[in-house]
Parts: sequence; structure tokens; C-alpha cells
Amino acid sequence: MLELYHNTMSSCAQKVRVGLAEKGLEWKSHHLNLRKGDQQRPEYLKLNPKGVVPTLVDRDKVIRESNIILEYLEEAFPNPPLLPVDPYERATARLWNQRLTEGHHDIGTATLSMGIAFRHQFLAKGEPACRELIDNIPDPVKRERRRDVIYNGVDGKEFPIAVDMWVALLNDMEKALSMHKWLAADVYTITDAAFTPYLTRLDHLNVLGFIKDKPRITAWYEAIRDRASYRLGITDWLDENYLELMTEKGNEAWPKIARMIT
Repeated sequence: MLELYHNTMSSCAQKVRVGLAEKGLEWKSHHLNLRKGDQQRPEYLKLNPKGVVPTLVDRDKVIRESNIILEYLEEAFPNPPLLPVDPYERATARLWNQRLTEGHHDIGTATLSMGIAFRHQFLAKGEPACRELIDNIPDPVKRERRRDVIYNGVDGKEFPIAVDMWVALLNDMEKALSMHKWLAADVYTITDAAFTPYLTRLDHLNVLGFIKDKPRITAWYEAIRDRASYRLGITDWLDENYLELMTEKGNEAWPKIARMIT
């Protein structure tokens, strides 16, 4: 059986759970508490040296990185297909996912989420524990990004960059959805699965004002939430403690974010 090392509210874990649900695959859950540092334990670092989630294990094979896992699931379990038949549309789907990998996830989404809400979970632990969690992040670039946004929030140096990245991405998504029903084609693909958690994150952070003038993205997100995979991959795993924090802090931060957008 497939085994997934994941976290309830991780956007990368969410996209893989959505992909597994779309494929109708059964899997064994290994949940990691990221705030307790489960992802930094030696036994997990043997599976994933970066200390991030998710990690998929298929018998003796270990597959890392969420977008790569989606590709693996498509090739290892081709039915139902989650890539178009047309080669150009398949390339388009992969280009969308590459955009997440090349910066939007770690700068756009992680910075937005941490700067608005999750920083408060770190700070609540007290200075020594907070500093230790940050210092244990294996990637030195990510470590310093997190340090800045945890201590400075929406006033962090990278936060306005994250907002700009979101604006650019959403403009491009709205344009793409004017040309076909789903992001990469007229059929649902791994790209739609991959982007589902990112719109969900805006929703949970109470900052859907980002798409108030984007009717096509609004309709796409509604269609996404109507799919069974949304419940199985996201809704069934929601952590109410996180949601309360995200909503409260997002409401506080939105006026300043709205000024950055304009």
C-alpha cells in the first residue's frame, strides 16, 4: 500500500492528497506535527533530507516533492488520467506546476501564510524554542526567509514581494481560464490538483479579496470545491485551531495587504 508522510494543513500535502483522491487510491497516513518539529527528526530526514512534507513511499520507493509526486501518481496509476492527451496541453500543465516550484510556493504562499498567521504559533513558544525551530530548518535560504517573516510579519522585507507574486499569478490564472474550462485544458489535470491548495489558503487566510475582480477564478474555485477530491484531500483534514488563527489574523492583515495590491 502507498504510504504518505504529510501534515493536515500543508498546502503541498493537500495537493498530493487531492491527487490520490482523484486517482481513487488507498494510502496509509503518517501525520507529522510540523510545529513540534516532527519533520526534523533523524528518522524522517532519512526519507526526506530537506525536512519538508509530503513524502510518498510506494513499497521500497521514496518519492519527494509534491509536484513530482503528482507526476509519479499519473505515470504509476494512469487511470483515470490527469494529464491531457495533447502534447502541448501536457506541457502547459507542467509549466503551471513548475511556476509553483520556482518560487510561488516558498515565497508567495509560505511567506504570506507565515507573515499573516503561522508566525504567531512560533512566537507563542517563547524566544529559545522559536529560535531553535528556525535554526533547525535545513535549507539556509529558507531558514533566513522564515526568520525574517516570523519576527516581522507583514512588515518583513519579503512580504510585499509575496503579495506581488500573488497578483501576477492570479492575473495569469484568470487569463488562462478565459481560454479553457480548467487551468491547462478543457479537462481537469494535475495542475488543477496542484493549485487547489493555494486558492484554499487565500480562503482560509480570509484574503479572498485577492480575487474579488476575477470571476473566472471564482467559478473555478467553486467547481474545485464541488469535487469529491476536495473533501477527501482537504476538508476531511482541516484543523480547526489553525483555521481560527488564520481567519482572525487574516482579517487583521487584509487592510494593509489591500494597500499593497493597489
